[in-house]
Amino acid sequence: MVTESSPNSTASNSAASTESDANAPSRGPGRSLLVGLSCLVIGIGLGWILRGKQSPSSVATPPTVVGSKPTASGETSDGQTNIASSDVPMEDVLKLAEESLQHLIDNVDGYTTRMIKHEQDRNGVLQEPSEMFMKIRTRHVGGEPGQGLRAYLRFETPESAKGREVIWIEDQNDGQLLVREAGIIGSMMTAKLDPTNFLAMRGQRYPITELGLTNLVRKLIERGSRDINNPDVRVTRTEGHDFDGKSLTLLQIQRSKPTDQPDDFSLAEVVIDEEQKLIVSFRSFGWPESEGETPPLIESYEYHDLVINPALTDLDFDPTNPDYTFPE
Repeated sequence: MVTESSPNSTASNSAASTESDANAPSRGPGRSLLVGLSCLVIGIGLGWILRGKQSPSSVATPPTVVGSKPTASGETSDGQTNIASSDVPMEDVLKLAEESLQHLIDNVDGYTTRMIKHEQDRNGVLQEPSEMFMKIRTRHVGGEPGQGLRAYLRFETPESAKGREVIWIEDQNDGQLLVREAGIIGSMMTAKLDPTNFLAMRGQRYPITELGLTNLVRKLIERGSRDINNPDVRVTRTEGHDFDGKSLTLLQIQRSKPTDQPDDFSLAEVVIDEEQKLIVSFRSFGWPESEGETPPLIESYEYHDLVINPALTDLDFDPTNPDYTFPE
């Protein structure tokens, strides 16, 4: 791991020393500095490693239940207002996703959001839910694809990661992450990590290179295209789904039997803001071990409090931003 900055102070020699001290070989300030930096790097590395494979602090949210039997008041048995659902072809889902992707490319240069993530890591271990504030400058500013993605993340939960800040600029810093880790040791330096380094990927399902709304929609289109002619897939569309106090569209994609596809799911849920042409939530569930059990969560990504095209500048992705806590 390479550090971005070094401590400013060096060890000084004592004015009074014994004869034996005088005859001892001098380690010098350079070696002391190297030892100090090595300790910091090891400390941060251990901090990431000792976090280990996290177990969720709460049970994953179960799949959304729609079409419950309404009461006389017009509410379902779980207290929600009864809403109508209908089956739709997979082509309709792909059309909505493709329209969303084109809208993102043509009209969205950047955004801020509060993302809630809950996912299995690459080893299939469900991690703790995490919440982070994000600033994103897309790869298609001005409708011109091919630019470098920029991202700033500040973790709010879990408690073990609270205060962690990450900056990633695809075409700067040799493509490495700038990380200000949580905790006392982490706050003493800015670490540089390759996005696919084992420390950066520990507890993660995807690298930061795949972050953001555009990548999410691309993945959904890719997965949906594989199921477009699959007779074992059923798609249900539900209007009036509540998300952040707005009435949005919920799409549920159900498979009747497992497949050999990667990321195979029994149920996927997509929440779409059709007015803004934005997919704001995606969840997928695996296959229960026995009939009647709640299917296990594979991955869940929710984009709350979205602000589209805020006035982001280079300073928003600069560790010297006075609003950030990256050490100098």
